[in-house]
Amino acid sequence: VQLQASGGGLVQAGDSLRLSCAASGRTFSNYAMGWFRQAPGKEREFVAATTWSGKITDYADSVKGRFIISRDNAKNTAYLQMNSLKPEDTAVYYCATPGDTGYYTRPNKYRYWGQGTLVTVSS
Repeated sequence: VQLQASGGGLVQAGDSLRLSCAASGRTFSNYAMGWFRQAPGKEREFVAATTWSGKITDYADSVKGRFIISRDNAKNTAYLQMNSLKPEDTAVYYCATPGDTGYYTRPNKYRYWGQGTLVTVSS
């Protein structure tokens, strides 16, 4: 299973970005997808997750109401729409998928990880 995250960049506070995660290597539509982030000097943390269908989503409190996770199973791609970005959103963002068909928000339940894409939000 391979995951390729893209879409990061340098933006100003209040701007928007959309991250993409292209998946290959197994039937994408059978598995949940999650987004996580890691800021310098901090542990990796949960950002958002969605079930295989995209009908159920969960968000960290810090991004609720600003970020939207979605997926297009026909394109084997998951997305993270990030709006009203804040400097504290600065981090490397990772997409991930579990090794089984369960639905999780904890990072240790995710087996496959993308390489990460850097998001920097200036004030």
